[in-house]
Amino acid sequence: MTDDTTTGPAIVAHQDADVRVLTLNRPARLNAFTASSYRDLAVALRDAAGDEQTGAVVLVGAGRAFCSGVDLVALATTPSSEVSAAFGELLDALLELPQPLVAAVHGSAVGFGTTILLHCDVVLVADDARLRLPFAELGTAPEAGSSWLLAQAIGSQRAAELLLTSRWVTGPEAVTFGLANRATDPSTVQAEALALGHDMAGLPRGATQAAKRLIRHGRADGVRAAIQREQAESGQLGAIHWDRDKR
Repeated sequence: MTDDTTTGPAIVAHQDADVRVLTLNRPARLNAFTASSYRDLAVALRDAAGDEQTGAVVLVGAGRAFCSGVDLVALATTPSSEVSAAFGELLDALLELPQPLVAAVHGSAVGFGTTILLHCDVVLVADDARLRLPFAELGTAPEAGSSWLLAQAIGSQRAAELLLTSRWVTGPEAVTFGLANRATDPSTVQAEALALGHDMAGLPRGATQAAKRLIRHGRADGVRAAIQREQAESGQLGAIHWDRDKR
């Protein structure tokens, strides 16, 4: 997890027996997302969803970090409509994935690097992990349904604290809050997530997928409604910033 020289596809998928492992593979950019990599991950998730051999999916990051959010350099040269469409495709793929989704987080997880975890079924964090929701500091609204999902996961007061301060959360603190299931050594977090994925995939597929559907009953509608509210607020904030810049 310390090699930042990896090159190749932005999302690497490989099959480990009955588990599909998806690796965020832009380590030189701390695995920050572009419109293209949003789409690549959406395609990888849909491919896993349609594979009868795959009983669980594990999401990991290459290099020093899990994911630093969106690549602001790439964003500056990409039409916002393209970014929005690709982001929507990824969120749909996350919401519709039938298999259990396990994430292994090491290093930093910022912005979407944290909000994507709210779409996972189980999250393991390394002891050195640091999570952050910087939206207020950046002058924008929460995204990916996190304004609703975060409160569902950790309670409204803790959600308010994290969203209204943009502060860092340590790996052990994330476990205490309920953002993650457990913290472990950085050298083993990905292996432990893979082992957990195999435990899930080794059970009857119909039963695990039924359990996931039952746990998440009504969730997709709540997330999509939250995304609409978030987009409306982001639009208003963008208008305010534009107006201030004109003065």
